[in-house]
Amino acid sequence: MKPNRKLAETTTPEGAKLILYEHDGAYCIRLNGVDLVHSSATASELQLGELAAETLSEQPDSLVLLGGMGLGFTLKSLLAKGGPRVKVQVAELIPQVIDWNRNLLAHLNGALLDDPRVEVLLRDVWSVIAGGEPARYDALVLDIDNGPTAMVQKQNARLYSSKGFEKIASVLKPHGRALFWSARPEPAFAQRLARAGFEVRVVAAPLYAAAKRFPVSIYVAAKTTNPLADNPSGTCPTGAPQC
Repeated sequence: MKPNRKLAETTTPEGAKLILYEHDGAYCIRLNGVDLVHSSATASELQLGELAAETLSEQPDSLVLLGGMGLGFTLKSLLAKGGPRVKVQVAELIPQVIDWNRNLLAHLNGALLDDPRVEVLLRDVWSVIAGGEPARYDALVLDIDNGPTAMVQKQNARLYSSKGFEKIASVLKPHGRALFWSARPEPAFAQRLARAGFEVRVVAAPLYAAAKRFPVSIYVAAKTTNPLADNPSGTCPTGAPQC
């Protein structure tokens, strides 16, 4: 059996260990020993980008904020599905993750960072959102934790709070959407998004392209002026046209 090979290591602002491993041609980033992203399990990240790009091709120019570079598969999907005029800002808290993608993973998706449609922001995604102009983004794509619980840093909890939802809504264009990746279903999170004024669709996604199980939940929160008039529980009923 081939061993895991440590390619690079750094620490987060809160002192956690972030390590890039390679094993038999596959790559993984782990936080304190827990997998954050893995290059052999990318189906949900690709689907996350596709869901974000669903309406972008209808816009003459679109701007997306992607929180977290990871191994670049969501960025890959966004660029492929978003069209030639989409612009993607990649907000990455840890500069070394960008360096790893450019220098160690260029053959994977790192070369996408040189696409003229991509702008890299070496900043906490919260600071980008908090300082953003009103109605600036067509979509916000957040894949910085393993769900709506602060994992990489405690301050990420701001993104999943009522005040965070309010700020996210303010920087989205009318009928823009925010998407959250979660390793598991979080029904209470969908309800909180709805109470904050979003129309919520929950999409189950697989980890692997041919998998029969769909353990991942992607929360698609669409900005709307009257999201709860017909459905105060928060999530779209199955088969409803808006879903």
